[in-house]
Amino acid sequence: MSFAEEKKVYDCIVIGAGPGGLQAAIYLCRYNRSVLILDRGGGRTWHAKQIENFLSRVVISGREIVEKGLDQVMHFGAEYQKAIVSKVIKDKANLFEVYARDGRVFSSLFVIVATGVMDNLPIVENLHKFFGISFFTCVDCDGYTTTNKKLVIIGDSEKSFHLALAMKQTYTKDVAVLLYTGLSLPDYEEELREQSISLFIGEPLRIIGQNEMEALELKDGRKVECEVIMSYLGYRLNDEFLSELALKKDSNGFKYVTGAEYESSLTGLYIVGPLNTGNDQVVIAAGQGATAAIDINKRLLEIHETD
Repeated sequence: MSFAEEKKVYDCIVIGAGPGGLQAAIYLCRYNRSVLILDRGGGRTWHAKQIENFLSRVVISGREIVEKGLDQVMHFGAEYQKAIVSKVIKDKANLFEVYARDGRVFSSLFVIVATGVMDNLPIVENLHKFFGISFFTCVDCDGYTTTNKKLVIIGDSEKSFHLALAMKQTYTKDVAVLLYTGLSLPDYEEELREQSISLFIGEPLRIIGQNEMEALELKDGRKVECEVIMSYLGYRLNDEFLSELALKKDSNGFKYVTGAEYESSLTGLYIVGPLNTGNDQVVIAAGQGATAAIDINKRLLEIHETD
């Protein structure tokens, strides 16, 4: 039994049970550290139907990764509780207090935040029927699936134009862009024409198709033939509970800045996965979780040497 357990303080609380959080918890448990995982359920990885770029399987669902990861971490002794975290503070004794919305409070020496992000999705009929199959939000994850197919990119900024050019160079020659905010940049329009990329200005209404996607219908009645859609509307961070900590963020004030071991600007609090300024991938989040856990174990060894 560790010092932290005797004091009813966990060595580490992991907030979020996605790839980053679960991988961190597995490592910490295998160091015989006391670990509590707090998770609200769901999550971006959980809803991914087909992950094809994760080592060892041609295709695996995000749900299977999470379920197998939970089984694995419980096998090694982690505690798991459903909770919506509302606040994290660090007290005068340098202990973290993690507050759940239902009033529960948990204490730990270290915290790993792995709560991820939530995609901004367009309001389109039949979206969820095709989500993760032929409707995608992550180019690095699913760009390959658009290879040689009729692609429509839904966007609301000039980044959509950059993506269209990249997709045509990498995956498919049949690319169209739907810009539904009315944004129109002449310089990009000319380049799109030169690359034979169609540009539509309007709002999406519904995806047409039974078993397979056939077209995207706009609110003005126009139909754009497509076999796949890439939504490029960004995402929001699942980080409301960190608002009182004044953590350092990037120059845009959006993502969190961390060190080489993924420790935030607050000593003892680590941030892994899409919340930090790194790339957003399942395998990268898992690697970051392992890195953070290894560093925390070293820090715990130092703490206990002085006890």
